[in-house]
Amino acid sequence: MKKEVNRPLKVVMLGHKTVPAMDSSRGGIEVVVEELAPRLAEMGCEVTCYNRTGCDNGGLSEYRGVKLKTVPTFKRKGLAAMTSSFFATVKATFGHYDVIHFHAEGPCFWMWIPAIFCKKRCIVATIHGIDHRREKWHAGLGSHYIKIGEKMAVKHASEMIVLSLGVQDYFWKTYKRKTVFIPNGVSRPQIREAKEITEKFGLQKDGYILFLGRIVPEKGLRYLAEAYGGLRTDKKLVIAGGSSDTDEFAKELREMAGKNANVIFTGFVAGRLREELYSNAYVYVLPSDLEGMPLSLLEAMSYGNCCVTSDIEECAEVVEDKAVVFRKGDVGDLQKKLQGLMDDPGTVQKYKDGAADFICRKYSWDEVAKKTIKLYKRAIG
Repeated sequence: MKKEVNRPLKVVMLGHKTVPAMDSSRGGIEVVVEELAPRLAEMGCEVTCYNRTGCDNGGLSEYRGVKLKTVPTFKRKGLAAMTSSFFATVKATFGHYDVIHFHAEGPCFWMWIPAIFCKKRCIVATIHGIDHRREKWHAGLGSHYIKIGEKMAVKHASEMIVLSLGVQDYFWKTYKRKTVFIPNGVSRPQIREAKEITEKFGLQKDGYILFLGRIVPEKGLRYLAEAYGGLRTDKKLVIAGGSSDTDEFAKELREMAGKNANVIFTGFVAGRLREELYSNAYVYVLPSDLEGMPLSLLEAMSYGNCCVTSDIEECAEVVEDKAVVFRKGDVGDLQKKLQGLMDDPGTVQKYKDGAADFICRKYSWDEVAKKTIKLYKRAIG
């Protein structure tokens, strides 16, 4: 490897669904890969991403200098991630890459393959969160698969990247494994006037409370729905996002909302519609019980939103004192904090005025890419 340091690093990434993601397959992992891989390519790396078959990426074979390849994927629930990661790992192992970069704990289940067959290769794992704690993986095969993946990463990865200090602390206390803290980034967006959201949902600027993310139990949406039901306000509640193998939970939320016309479920949103929702919210709420690195919170602040979030470490360390924080799982405290903001537009504006500059200075995708390349080179050299 030392003879080859002067040529471009050949990097392969796997574990995501597809890049770029054009549909509800777009989650936090997809955003990270979509932002990081092209920047590594711009910095001189030769980057390949292995996408799942069946996910919409516009039929592209290249994206912003990144080569895109597909691997076989079994479509049955619970098997898509497992099978696509297996085939991607095999291809990466027997391809001519300097760095094999796994994303998320589950795909790391197969990390033993390159560890055995290409011992001189640099193997990197980015842990996006402690996935076996998520409600949909609490039992059954999925939970065991992810826990084994976590242990494979601890055992075989040349370097492990974590996105929050809380996760870093978890790996040290649990495994005495050192990790590298490289948080996610954010880019300053273009602010959009309310047009499509008005035509489609009847929404006006500052006329709604927004949640935007995956519709899964650990996001705390039960608390939000219950707290909103007790608010004295004419502002609507918008819950935007697609479900992730959690259609039953999405159905439960709709039942909680009942016939309240002020609760709007948009489904998956992208492009201009997504930008308008962020640009025109009165407040943004992320009431999560569990996060890795909350990209939606970074995005919401980058649009200059007043944000309300639970006090879990992964969220609190992001917002510092630039957002409103409530006690995790405490519906009464969430309702109290929201009511205060409904009654005090001046405080809302104060948080809005400081959010974008703060978050865009603190988190940068360009810095993430620089630190990642530095980590690759250290692992190789």
